[in-house]
Amino acid sequence: MTLSLAQMRRNYTRAGLPDDLTCDDPQALFHEWIAQASETENAPFEANSMALATVDSQGRPHCRILLLKGLSEEGFIFYTHYLSDKGEELAGNPYAAMTFFWPGLERQVRIEGRVTQLDPQDSDDYFASRPLASRLGAWASPQSQALASREELELRMVDTRERFASQEPPRPPHWGGYCLHPQRLEFWQGRPDRLHDRLDYRLHDGVWVRNRLAP
Repeated sequence: MTLSLAQMRRNYTRAGLPDDLTCDDPQALFHEWIAQASETENAPFEANSMALATVDSQGRPHCRILLLKGLSEEGFIFYTHYLSDKGEELAGNPYAAMTFFWPGLERQVRIEGRVTQLDPQDSDDYFASRPLASRLGAWASPQSQALASREELELRMVDTRERFASQEPPRPPHWGGYCLHPQRLEFWQGRPDRLHDRLDYRLHDGVWVRNRLAP
């Protein structure tokens, strides 16, 4: 059975990106956009949700949805299991791409760059701020590994609760943060008749160079 989606389309009309109203610092522009998305997008949509793409040892790309958990002068911060598929892929090829899509604003941002692990203290601080159940889950789940059943995972959680019944769970050594240091950002704003605005920023010798791309 073939399902045709050819007629599913919308005409974007909300806004544009004039050259004289956009800044030269793409990270500052991202701060502005995600703040607007946080105020505009309706629950349960999470404005900090993103698609993260990594590449395995055979050059095959893999993509999944994560949550952005921080912004710094260095870049874009997220947390995960170091021994998960994405953790193993980043260990072998420390480059990744992120994509944010905010349908309410008719906007998309693509980000590409090199990824490094956060300082352990930064990971400790964030881990301690998480709800207890999330901290226990980081211990209980062997992320990306095969499970015999759902029951196995639930039993691992029971064992973990018992293990830390009388103490606060510390950050597991296999879990922590990453920072994507951007080398390219592209801001996409939907426009009527598919004549979308695309502003592309690339880092050259420490300076951001901006170009407008054809849609």
